[in-house]
Amino acid sequence: MALPSFGDRRKQYIGVLGGSFNPAHEGHLHISVEALRRVGVDQVWWLVSPQNPLKPVRGMATLATRMTRARTMAADRRIVVSDLERKIGSTKTAAVLAALRRRFPRITFVWLMGADNLQQIPLWWRWTRVFRTASIAVFDRSPYSYAALAGAAAIRFGRRRKRNPRALLTSDPPAWSYLAIRRHPASGTALRESAPRIRS
Repeated sequence: MALPSFGDRRKQYIGVLGGSFNPAHEGHLHISVEALRRVGVDQVWWLVSPQNPLKPVRGMATLATRMTRARTMAADRRIVVSDLERKIGSTKTAAVLAALRRRFPRITFVWLMGADNLQQIPLWWRWTRVFRTASIAVFDRSPYSYAALAGAAAIRFGRRRKRNPRALLTSDPPAWSYLAIRRHPASGTALRESAPRIRS
């Protein structure tokens, strides 16, 4: 499946999972399925980033390789894999979400992320704008949970937290929810470290 065309005006609820996907793994699929089931979004879009500005270039597979792996891993037909960040020319989440809202004015977007990202989001470019542009679903991820919920972002937007994640579909941003889901052990770092190395 591909993203809708520019100016598409269908009313939909879309979960957005951004990241390097280096490589895509079962953990990404697990979060996406939980978003479909518990948040109630119609689809989940995987936005494969050309280069996460907070991650090193060294060890990053090519975008084409990561896109191919992501499409293979996205086993659910409701999951759409895209290189939209490359097309709009930005890897900054606040800018990407703003572009999505301009492009799809009738779609309600919910940004999906793990607890580790809730902890580090104050390092992101214009991070408060992320909260004010789209609702956010945060998924439990060991060992970051406690630190994330005690961090600057959770405290700053504490009054906007929704206990029922489905409320994200009808709440104006800022709105966020923390989902205490079954934790998945998959890790991109572990997969890269376990991959066979070619000797020169």
